[in-house]
Amino acid sequence: MVQLYNLHPFGSQRVVPCKQEPAHFCCGQDVLFVASTAASCRVEVFAVREQGRCEALGSFATLGPVLRMAHSSTGDYLVTIEEKSKATFLRAYMNWRCMSAGSSRVCVRMVGHKMEESYSETLKEQMSVVEMPLSDPPLCVSCCPVNGDLLVGCKNKLVMFCLKYQVINQNLTVLDFERALILHIDNLIPAEIAFCARHIAITTELNVLILKLELVQRSAARTEQCAQGVSAPEKALDGGSPSTHTLQLELDEFIICQKPVELLGEESKLCEIPITLESTELPAEDTKNFQVQYLLFRRFTPDQSPFGFCEETKLHSVQLLPVYQTAYEETENKRKLLNLFCFFSLPHVGYLYSVGKSVELISTYQYSEKSEQAVLTPQFLHVITSQNLQCFTVRCSAAAARDEDPYIDTTVKACPPVTLDVCTLRMQLFIGPRAICHFKNHIILLTKADTEDITEKRKPTRSMLSRKADSIKSRTDSESELGWNLYIINTVSTIQLYREMVDYSRTYENFKTESCIHLLSEAHLLVRAAIMDPHFLKSDEKEDLLRAFQESCAFLGDCYSRFDTKDYHLALPYYRMSGLSMTEVLKRLVSEGDEIQTYERGFIFYLTHSLNEDSNEELSKESGNKVLQIFYLADPVQLPHILCSPCMRNVCPLTAVKYLQKVEKMMPSVVLTLTKAFLALKMGDMIMYEHEMDSYKETTLACGFIGQPQLLRQRKEGVVRPTEFAVYLKKMQPGLLVAATVALHENSKIELEEAEMFFKMLCSSSENTIPQLLVDFWEALLVVSCQEEIIQELLLRVTSQYVWRISKKQLPETKPLKTTEDLINSCNHFGLIFPWVTSIMSVECSSDKDYCEDISRLQSLLCSQSINIDSALPILEPLTEADNVGLTIRVLCDTHLGKYEEAIDQLLKRCPNAAVFYAQDELKGNNQALWWNKLLPELCERTRLTGNDCPVLISSLKAETLSVVAMELELRDFLSLLPEDGTVAFFLPHLLHCSQRKLLT
Repeated sequence: MVQLYNLHPFGSQRVVPCKQEPAHFCCGQDVLFVASTAASCRVEVFAVREQGRCEALGSFATLGPVLRMAHSSTGDYLVTIEEKSKATFLRAYMNWRCMSAGSSRVCVRMVGHKMEESYSETLKEQMSVVEMPLSDPPLCVSCCPVNGDLLVGCKNKLVMFCLKYQVINQNLTVLDFERALILHIDNLIPAEIAFCARHIAITTELNVLILKLELVQRSAARTEQCAQGVSAPEKALDGGSPSTHTLQLELDEFIICQKPVELLGEESKLCEIPITLESTELPAEDTKNFQVQYLLFRRFTPDQSPFGFCEETKLHSVQLLPVYQTAYEETENKRKLLNLFCFFSLPHVGYLYSVGKSVELISTYQYSEKSEQAVLTPQFLHVITSQNLQCFTVRCSAAAARDEDPYIDTTVKACPPVTLDVCTLRMQLFIGPRAICHFKNHIILLTKADTEDITEKRKPTRSMLSRKADSIKSRTDSESELGWNLYIINTVSTIQLYREMVDYSRTYENFKTESCIHLLSEAHLLVRAAIMDPHFLKSDEKEDLLRAFQESCAFLGDCYSRFDTKDYHLALPYYRMSGLSMTEVLKRLVSEGDEIQTYERGFIFYLTHSLNEDSNEELSKESGNKVLQIFYLADPVQLPHILCSPCMRNVCPLTAVKYLQKVEKMMPSVVLTLTKAFLALKMGDMIMYEHEMDSYKETTLACGFIGQPQLLRQRKEGVVRPTEFAVYLKKMQPGLLVAATVALHENSKIELEEAEMFFKMLCSSSENTIPQLLVDFWEALLVVSCQEEIIQELLLRVTSQYVWRISKKQLPETKPLKTTEDLINSCNHFGLIFPWVTSIMSVECSSDKDYCEDISRLQSLLCSQSINIDSALPILEPLTEADNVGLTIRVLCDTHLGKYEEAIDQLLKRCPNAAVFYAQDELKGNNQALWWNKLLPELCERTRLTGNDCPVLISSLKAETLSVVAMELELRDFLSLLPEDGTVAFFLPHLLHCSQRKLLT
């Protein structure tokens, strides 16, 4: 792997025309603040224009020499730590831009000072200095880039000031601060701090602690208690344990060097650094309070380098970097913070952690020599050493992309991994780099050469320093001889550096493929980071960046297609992200006229998936034939599947058959045979078609369609459409078509709704018309399906169709594939039709005899126990009042619902001769009592009323009912049921039979 690419991220450089030697500097939104050394006690302000051109805006005096300074983009204020008379002061400079308009008025006020209405006019035109007194001297400061809050580090404590917008009147809003929280930290003197989105990073000489302040809602009753509460970790072990010494290093006579420690997440509580929170806000009825979450603790030891013990080993350049969600037009003003990254560095090693959703080490940076300072950006890490300005790649955009879309690493989308090796893009020589900062696409670099170095360099030639004369002609004092310069180095545009990376990657194409992929991945991440930048939507390069992003995806797709790599599957998502069509990809990768070209796994993987997906793209005849050749050489077993793709509609059938015949000799299969039959249909060669279809039994052919469903149905614009093969089978072999579709459904290759649409389109039916072939499919599926939910759905569908045909006197347009008898014999959901149903249907010649198949199927369904009658009742409603069919349906429904008495009433009223048959079938077990409680009294009553005019009733009463009752009841009970006005001769035989049965027992 190439570690140093020697690209050119640094463009032009300009010298900042400072009048005094800079001691500290920082960047604003579009300005540069430069604090001079102790002699002058002033801050110079420069506007930074295009290409790093500087324009002096003015300067303002400070109370004393500036020890630390920081600028907040939110609120546009400058905060400084200044020294005067051996005392340090914390000050914030507001409305400093008015000095560029010529105003020299300054208002000095204390933090939280109440401003009256009378100040309104003067505050508009003057700079305001806010004094922030502290009980302990301030050591370091940091401004939150998200909300502008201020964090100040003091010995054993951190003080947080919240930025406030104080409305004076409708024309004036003044910025102020409110001391909100104090974090008391025992035995800790912060060297540097970073503050962002309530995350705090603290470094001492050899320790790093990262915290998060979490807001919690607490009632006023607990506010006072919480203000004094301690949010401290529990001790991991007893104080005497060797692994939990205190963090105090220096003792009276020797130094204890503790072991290096890294504690992540919840484990970081074991660091034994107790933190006490003190809320300084005024108590309210419902006060917001903070609690501390420990994220990371890391302890280092003095560097044991090959050169011996290094006493200057200490941490520097701690920084928190926020990365935001990719910008879209409708959410431009609602940017979401995706992740937060923390960087800190030792002299020879830098560390980059993700501390947002999870805490993990992202990258480690090894420097070629001792570092002085470093600055992290979303795209690069810039490090200065004693002689170089170095530019390293970072992985922030790769991590943030996965936070934005956790499912990014799929066949649709991809992103270079977070674990991608870090590389150096550039090592630019400078004399004596001392300090660095960064904003937008500029790097501000302070250099100061040692006196002896200047003397040595002046001896050969003096022209080396002549370049300063053009920029700083006003510098005439002796300080111009000290050899210091403040440079603004303009980093090249993302597009320019991207182009250079792409061009440079071509040098590795033929002999270092991993380096080529690595460099193209760097180019991709470079563009991705630019697109995630909050200012992306307003960027002049917006369209160029989007095109570059797609282009980088195409280049990566090419790499994973051409090279033999373990991650060859990434060719598919990168090509999809590139927006290239299959035809365009083929033109990029396939050489014209090269018959011996080899094809790698990535290219075949891309083609296989692209051809099998729902795509509207159709390859030309030439491209399709080329694809056939590619698969015949690289993966011949895929040829039958490839030929079934909608993308291959234009391929030459004769050429395809020739390839299949070659493959068949090596590896015959049912799918290959079906594919040849499909092509024979396209060519109109029916002899070949019949030969292929006769090669296997029909059941084997039906199962063969499972291997390639696109032989029967293909998707176009998301809609399932039948193929020419399906159309022909519908006409000539509908049974095979139905069996194949059932096999597809049972193997999750087609859904129930898709199958319905398929058969409707196949039969050219309207949306509300159900073709018979679809009913055949439902009936066949009922035979094999074992999913209860599917079965109930199918039962309701076929029931609805039977009812519709019977009620509308509509015959099926084609002959059903199975008779009712076939269904009863093959499917448990169609039951044997009860004798009493047959008895009712035979009473008279029904007008529905032409529809007897549908009637018998419906009755058979209701004679089984499978159907959910409650769901079916609304469907059956149109038939319940119709002649004998309606009677059978109504009685069957009553029986399913347990309404036996109502069923008997209906039968006695409309078909008495079926009542006894019904009783024999249904009045069993617990329902047998209905013989004497319901049926016997009803028959007696009806016989008495009609006399001898109803032989059916007399026969039912005498032949069946009395016999059953006499067999089941005691003589006394039997007698009590007989009518008082009955003829003794009529009942006597049954009475004798009942009494004799009693004597025998």
